[in-house]
Amino acid sequence: MVVTPPPRGERPPIAAEAFLRALADHGIDYFFCNPGTDFPPIVEAFSRAKKTNAKVPRPVLIPHENIAVAMAHGAYLMTGRPQAVMVHVNVGTGNTVNNLANLSRDRVPLILAAGRTPITEKGSFGSRSRPIHWAQEMFDQAGMVRELVKWDYELRNPGQIGDVVSRAVEVATAQPRGPVYLVLPREPLSATLPEPTAPIKPRPHALPAHPDPRGIATLAEWIATAERPLIISASLPKDAVKPLEQIVERCAIPVVAHGPRTLCLPTSHPMHFGFEPGALLADADLAIVLECDVPWIPSLQHPTGGCRVAHIGEDPFFSRYPMRSFPSDLAIQSDPANALTALATAVEQRLQMADARIASRRGRLTERMRTRRAQLAKDSAPAAHISPEYLSRVIGETVGSDAIIFNEYPLRPDHCTRDIPGTFFGLSPAGGLGWGFGAALGAKLAAPDKFVVATLGDGAYMFANPTVGHWVSAKYELPILTIIFNNSRYGAVRRATLSMFKESAAGENDGRTLADLDPAPPYEEIAKAQGAHAERVERPADLPDALARARDAVLIERRQALLNVITPY
Repeated sequence: MVVTPPPRGERPPIAAEAFLRALADHGIDYFFCNPGTDFPPIVEAFSRAKKTNAKVPRPVLIPHENIAVAMAHGAYLMTGRPQAVMVHVNVGTGNTVNNLANLSRDRVPLILAAGRTPITEKGSFGSRSRPIHWAQEMFDQAGMVRELVKWDYELRNPGQIGDVVSRAVEVATAQPRGPVYLVLPREPLSATLPEPTAPIKPRPHALPAHPDPRGIATLAEWIATAERPLIISASLPKDAVKPLEQIVERCAIPVVAHGPRTLCLPTSHPMHFGFEPGALLADADLAIVLECDVPWIPSLQHPTGGCRVAHIGEDPFFSRYPMRSFPSDLAIQSDPANALTALATAVEQRLQMADARIASRRGRLTERMRTRRAQLAKDSAPAAHISPEYLSRVIGETVGSDAIIFNEYPLRPDHCTRDIPGTFFGLSPAGGLGWGFGAALGAKLAAPDKFVVATLGDGAYMFANPTVGHWVSAKYELPILTIIFNNSRYGAVRRATLSMFKESAAGENDGRTLADLDPAPPYEEIAKAQGAHAERVERPADLPDALARARDAVLIERRQALLNVITPY
């Protein structure tokens, strides 16, 4: 079918208008984009909406796709609603893959759209008009991301666009949630529609899954008879924290947050025993794995042979992981808040005969916690150089309990008190660098009254395209505090090398080969170029005042701020 442009002066609706309206009708607040030659219909649709005050998401131009996806992630964490990102054909899609992997493993719904090189070489409105339109065509563009998305679809008929968006949102928000991918060729996207765009009534989301009562009864019985139970978690929604507190307080069960992405339990809670299972796992007779993909490292630690292991989660098997073979005696598939609420009730009914045993366990754990906290205080004391433990402690003391921290590796949660659910977010288990800066900016965009802090390693900061990040912060007035733990190396690479070859050739220079980021550039100058308050901090004695100045620059002056903190670890 040949699609011709509308006559001059006439503006019948086009599919791109219906696309944006459908996104807005589904509660999508932001349209993060990095455009190319596939975007003229989108530009026209936004331009028309500005004239007519039509309902559309807020367009947010981001000069790099990696940050755009990270910002959508941060905005989702503040609003609970999926956001949209659109990029330029296959090349733009390629730049999303790093953070798309993070969203996929973190089960974050995202409507990722990309244009497609025009289908037709001539004869249609929107046919190819640039030399790149031949080289950018692929046999299967969606194949680039199919491993990471729940669903993909290419628009074929312009009248179908509303149904396509409805289906995309429906799939993205179905549990377990995750990103989806739309391919939008510019011919159907620019095609006229026979009638104006009508509002779309979103389809209801499926209600969270409830656990099988038999599984809950079995686990409650195991808890009531266990001598040394342990809970290991990594990523809980905010509504699951309270029922978890209720269980661990009543039953005196220690909790370990292994590889945490969210705050599973207030860090000052008497049953929060840190971030490594260690000796608690080796001694446990019941291990409850709660929304945790990797509860321990099998090559380094494991439960005893007689220890029962129960897994609870939306997908307790992590079925999208090609290999995962942790032992399991019971698996409960459920929304974690529903499972914990049911478990709290079931446990209470079985504990009347266990009070003496619980009291004895509580006494042992109280003493163990006293020893642990004394050691933490010692580890975070100031020394000759700024240690990551000392820096983490001062951050916690300075930013306040309501600050929202996005941590891309370096912050030591053991030393930075976080007690309010929703005030700590860590990097996805996929580990794609360049996430924290953009996620913090997206959170600030969606929650402008919140104090947002990004704690980044120097490698993660460089991965985040910092000139783009600081530009976005200045352009959209998103003042956040960025703190760089600058050890001039890729710490993960060095640690992995030393764990295998410390006594071999690679260990002779302390594992710095292919991990050395010296000479470190003056990161504070990059931020200053975009009007930020920025400082370099080297001495422990200077750190508290520097952090206070940076905090006040954000909160009082409404300026972005950056601290380049030299931490030689």
